[in-house]
Amino acid sequence: MNKVNTPQGIIALFIITLTLLLSGCGKSVPKETYLEGKTMGTTYHIKFYAEQVDPQAVQAEIDAVLVDINQSMSTYIKDSEINTFNRLGANEVMPISDDFRAVISESMRIGNSTKTLDVTMGPLIDLWGFGPDKKPTNRPTDDELQAMTANIGIDKLVLNDQGLVKTMADLELSFSATAKGYGIDKVAELLQSKGITDYMVEIGGELRIAGTKPDNQAWRIAIEQPDASPGERKVHRVLAPGNNGIATSGDYRIFYTMDGETYTHLIDPMTGMPIKHDLVSVTVLHPSAMTADGLATALTVMGMEKAQRYAQQHDLPVYLIAKSPDGLVTYSSPAFKPYL
Repeated sequence: MNKVNTPQGIIALFIITLTLLLSGCGKSVPKETYLEGKTMGTTYHIKFYAEQVDPQAVQAEIDAVLVDINQSMSTYIKDSEINTFNRLGANEVMPISDDFRAVISESMRIGNSTKTLDVTMGPLIDLWGFGPDKKPTNRPTDDELQAMTANIGIDKLVLNDQGLVKTMADLELSFSATAKGYGIDKVAELLQSKGITDYMVEIGGELRIAGTKPDNQAWRIAIEQPDASPGERKVHRVLAPGNNGIATSGDYRIFYTMDGETYTHLIDPMTGMPIKHDLVSVTVLHPSAMTADGLATALTVMGMEKAQRYAQQHDLPVYLIAKSPDGLVTYSSPAFKPYL
């Protein structure tokens, strides 16, 4: 996971009524609990409503879950599960944890479906300066990119009952597009196991929401305005996402400029190049935050027209924002419109 995983594109609207009127029938109002902390090189914020819950005990369990996931999937932890796999030689079978299996399985499924999400791009991400190493002082050469793209691809991974295998020794994994969403899903499952059904879980800008607020009003989430001035954050559109994970991907937060050229962290696995097109923000709704997270990245790499077609073909709730000479252009897939 990348330490520069700053919140992307979604502003949680924590406009919650702190004082609620009772109906007079003696029923208690569920207690509001707000938790925050750090994980995966970013922060988390959790809000839920429940009776007779010890917030400190719940947070301790949440932190334990997130520590395990980070230990499994962070490329910044030397002895993490993902780094252990990345150091393996070709055709060596590595038994993997249930968490790791869940993320690699869904990442491969999304990758095969979209052709634009590739979790084997670890070396390519590093080459462009978006991994644990510093940004390059020179643009990678065409020969470097050609050699790199020849040595990546989820088709070079084998997932079976025994574990995970790579068929090329230099292949490395990076779960920067799906691990945060998986962490959100695991926290949501933990809350649900405790009978907590009304909650909002956010990690690094991606969310999962369930239930309602005590006044029976829906949670509301804002999509960020992607062309706001540097350092300024504005609301573009508000939605009521229901019981869903929500992920937004965009090229306007994580980037650097070198020799007058801007390079974004979103890389096309087919070309090995950071994307350069007009699609600047993609929001996806899905019951799984991990799936929403991966799809948001994949659709952003596709560009506006291909992302629209994919959303329609797969009946996905998707909201797209693109740049044009006349300003921003937006698109809501048919499946997304009920949430606006």
